[in-house]
Amino acid sequence: MSSVDRRSFLVGLGAGFAAPAIVRARSQKPRLPISYSTLGCPEWTWKEILAQADGLGYGGIEIRGLEGEMDLTKWPGFQGHRLEESRADLAALGIVVTDLGASSNMHLKDPRERQKSLDEGRRFIDLAAKLEAPYVRMFGDKIPPGEPREEVMKRVVNGFREMADHAKAAGVGVVIESHGDFTRSADLEEILTRVHSEAFALCWDAHHTFVSAGEAPADTWKSLGRWVRHTHLKDSVPDGGGRRYVLTGAGAVPVREQVKVLAAGGYDGFYGFEWEKKWHPEIEPPEVAFPHYAKTVGAYLAEAGVRPS
Repeated sequence: MSSVDRRSFLVGLGAGFAAPAIVRARSQKPRLPISYSTLGCPEWTWKEILAQADGLGYGGIEIRGLEGEMDLTKWPGFQGHRLEESRADLAALGIVVTDLGASSNMHLKDPRERQKSLDEGRRFIDLAAKLEAPYVRMFGDKIPPGEPREEVMKRVVNGFREMADHAKAAGVGVVIESHGDFTRSADLEEILTRVHSEAFALCWDAHHTFVSAGEAPADTWKSLGRWVRHTHLKDSVPDGGGRRYVLTGAGAVPVREQVKVLAAGGYDGFYGFEWEKKWHPEIEPPEVAFPHYAKTVGAYLAEAGVRPS
């Protein structure tokens, strides 16, 4: 898509921002419980992000970086009076923030790096409370080579206990993503059980549990469904020794089945699209991927009996 086409596309979607009364009227339209991560549109402004979500019928956005800033607590639009303006932008459209994506890793051992990671987690939790975002996503991340598994698990569990305690006091929750070396249901179930906090749950990246852990969606849900509060859905194909992300439904990941399992299990959260354009600039632009996801997953949801609301 050329820069001119992209500009026209976004101007069309964002026209309502010039007329608040019109925007508020538009916010009443039914929306599917679909969201997308801002990883998919790293070059877009805040207004463009919201215009896209509104125009395509997305009900929520997962904020993982804004305008080049990955530490959301440092983004100017979430500072001082501008925070209230950003909240007003969301409210005017009826779009919710599903969660904030932090970079905090609970496996870290070095005291300085670990403290830095925990401090970031607390800042994100405090920001989530101000934005009325229900969750902050964090990572268990890695089991470093040569380290006994139980030592790493203790650090991960203790770190998430600290984060969950802070989140509970702030009125929000923390979710661990099935990611990195923690994609097996057995490992995630152990962490969730040992942390044992009502402020701690799971962001089910269904791509990773299928591709990395080799689990069927129904099996993952059977083990972890009671903890699932948010999801990351995406498709891919084998590419040499790795994977290449492709448009939803065009690859080897059973996204349709994942949606069916979630709906049949009574999941009532967002079906989140994590299109990792930030980390994989070669994949399709958001102007292509976001409408495609809305149409494709919208059809999957309809088949599963999930209707706009």
